[in-house]
Amino acid sequence: MPDSKTAVLIDAYSQIFRVFYAISHLSRRDGFPTNALFGFARLLLQLEKEYAPTAGAMFFDCGKPEFRLELAPDYKSNRPPMPEELKQQMPLLRELAGLFGWNICQCSNYEADDLIGAAVKSAPENHFAIISSDKDLSQLIDEKTCMLIPSRNGGFEVRNIEATLAKFAVAPCQIIDYLALLGDNSDAIEGVAGIGPKTAAGILQSAGSLEKFFADPALVSNLKTRDKLLNSQELIKRNRKLIALRTLWPENELGPLAGNLVKRPPDWAKIAGFAREYELKSVLKELPKEFAADVPRTPASAAPPPAAAAQDADDLFSWGEQQEHTGQADRESAGKDSPRPTQGVLF
Repeated sequence: MPDSKTAVLIDAYSQIFRVFYAISHLSRRDGFPTNALFGFARLLLQLEKEYAPTAGAMFFDCGKPEFRLELAPDYKSNRPPMPEELKQQMPLLRELAGLFGWNICQCSNYEADDLIGAAVKSAPENHFAIISSDKDLSQLIDEKTCMLIPSRNGGFEVRNIEATLAKFAVAPCQIIDYLALLGDNSDAIEGVAGIGPKTAAGILQSAGSLEKFFADPALVSNLKTRDKLLNSQELIKRNRKLIALRTLWPENELGPLAGNLVKRPPDWAKIAGFAREYELKSVLKELPKEFAADVPRTPASAAPPPAAAAQDADDLFSWGEQQEHTGQADRESAGKDSPRPTQGVLF
């Protein structure tokens, strides 16, 4: 189980969209939508209560990586625009993350999953817990890395090696091959025709990996399945490249990994002010009692909001998000003297 020294890596958009759609028709008295703010605040509070993390970061997508578009021009082209109600809340969600002490990391040509993968692979000696429901991230699970999947009933479901095997019938090290066979409709990645989850798992149980299968097709005894794989070899190779996460941390753009994973304590007073301004009454009730007094809201002015970027017509989700910030990690609400450990020392 993760503890306070486990670095928590949050896949921001996956959680923001999850809470946005899980909670509807919630707004301030003046009509300003607050459903994503409420759900996200509850998620961050739950993390503090259960794990009190002292290391970690929050990761945002920053457009579609060029190498994936070269492989598949239609990659994620089926994503709908960001709902207007969520777009209004995005700058405040980033501010809220900063008030809870999270650094925000994003980088041009990296999706959030890639940055999470690069963080895990660049520090294999450390323990990580990934907050996401994205099955692609299951490829990172090992003895020191797990996923924490928010449960509908509250709390988190821990997905470790054993849970991955139970859910997919393949090991984490086989997830890339497994998804390469299935494809992903949500990302507009075509799978091998006629191959479903059960067949894909059976192939990998028999052959061990797709590389081993293509070296020795006799490892798959079913002739029809074997022919499907052999006739789809180029598609499978492309899919593996699309699904495999990047492994090198972009230090030139974001600085040393260790500095990005400094998690500050929550600023409960400012969180209380934020909750009052946006009328998040049940969030207020969950804060430490000493911060229940009626204090005015103080904006997180210690760090400016991310610099506005020109709208990219090929933005990752066609969302027109104006808060995307490339080439650095945003240390929201962090003062200039915030401690940064030396490179290689995360905790």
